[in-house]
Amino acid sequence: MDAAPVDTGTGWARALRAEVDGPGGVSAVYVVRPASVRVDASGFDADRRNAAVRALGESIAGEPLERVVLMGDLNASVDDRGLRPPTSRRESARQAGEGLGFSRPAGFPGVRIDRIPTRRAQAVRSWSLPEAGGDHVPVAARLRF
Repeated sequence: MDAAPVDTGTGWARALRAEVDGPGGVSAVYVVRPASVRVDASGFDADRRNAAVRALGESIAGEPLERVVLMGDLNASVDDRGLRPPTSRRESARQAGEGLGFSRPAGFPGVRIDRIPTRRAQAVRSWSLPEAGGDHVPVAARLRF
């Protein structure tokens, strides 16, 4: 397995790409956590997050392997247009899920910000895991390649 950080322009590793050998061949797996949207004196600031997400989207668009799994805390709801670069043209594992798939906040999840979009992989099942001590609950999926 080969793994390396993905440059998202933030100056520190917020994404990792690994090649994983599995059923039917090698897949590219991206594990990500882009910067959060922040609130400052002028209101909501999504510029850093959006720039990093665009860079991540470019990396995935240029991905030479056919099969891609993107997983992580995407720090935005499914309707956030800022996440389109890495998630467009990908199938969400949530479509094979149980329940609403909400992952944040951990105590009473009401928004889905942790996701597993794929390219050339089919989600057979997806689910939320029990709280693990953070402010989100983890999500998991069983994929078929």
